[in-house]
Amino acid sequence: MDQEDSRAEPPSGDETPRPDMPSRFIRHASLRQLQILEAIVRLGSFTRAAEELFLTQPTVSMQIKKLSETVGAPLFMPAGRNVEPTEAGREVYRAARTLMDALVDLEIRLADLKGLKRGRFRLGVITTAKYFAPEILGAFCEAYPGIDVSLKVSNRHRVIERMSNHEDDLYIFGEPDTIGLPVEATYLAPNPLIIVARADHPLVGASNIPLERIVQERFILREPGSGVRDTITRLFGEHGLKPNVRMELGSNEAIKHAIIAGLGISILSLHSLNLDAGAGRLSMLNVAGFPIQRDWYLVHPKGRELSLIARTFLAFAVEHQVNIQETLARTHAALCQSGPCN
Repeated sequence: MDQEDSRAEPPSGDETPRPDMPSRFIRHASLRQLQILEAIVRLGSFTRAAEELFLTQPTVSMQIKKLSETVGAPLFMPAGRNVEPTEAGREVYRAARTLMDALVDLEIRLADLKGLKRGRFRLGVITTAKYFAPEILGAFCEAYPGIDVSLKVSNRHRVIERMSNHEDDLYIFGEPDTIGLPVEATYLAPNPLIIVARADHPLVGASNIPLERIVQERFILREPGSGVRDTITRLFGEHGLKPNVRMELGSNEAIKHAIIAGLGISILSLHSLNLDAGAGRLSMLNVAGFPIQRDWYLVHPKGRELSLIARTFLAFAVEHQVNIQETLARTHAALCQSGPCN
């Protein structure tokens, strides 16, 4: 029998020939290595990637070293205090993103097959939304106990980055038209911004305080990249004013403590005072143009298919907005006990 006759017969009928498999990658690379590479490229740092993935930095370095050996070329090069991908690293990154997006789509389809009995739901929110998002998630878990949920809280810039990488199912945002990505947004709840001072501040009880007066006060603001800070900077700029920023802090809790310590006043979302309304130590100032009426939206990338669980949560959260508004009304009343409020 000659060599040609000894070959296996090609598949017939409806069978599809198997494509050539990238055997080297299949044998030596792993999904975990690709996940690590994707995180390093996105975050620009081995350390930050390790923190995000709950790995040690030596583990991250070792896995990238193994992947680099499989590829046969370096994947990263130093860029100041960070790293950036080499040409080979960018190619692997693009392939990793394609593969991860395909796996996310597969996860959605498999979750739909299971219905609402089992599954996972991931919610990404900007920092201020953490004051009411757990309440919605808690009620959702009571209604659907088989669903595992996760909540990722970060500043606006980081959550936009998560959305662009499809890391979560839904996101809670203010001002979705300024995200810079094509998105679909569903109204969720109001998000009024107020000016807060210590309860014994001289301006507590005054009515219709002009912006020109309030700008003379010492302000405590969130770090650059915060949605609230961007709004305030824009508002004062429209009136030709610039706030006297005494301090920048990375959380609303730290800002509230600084106000109570007498370090200045601040502009906060009313949601951030829901839990204790400042426990009698904070008051809302009656300032012209305040509260600034903003809104919260449930957002996801435009054209991206939502899983059955995500669609169910979206409808559930919209129905929950009455509870959110009632909580805001109680907080507003508590902050207005010292005098007239907006």
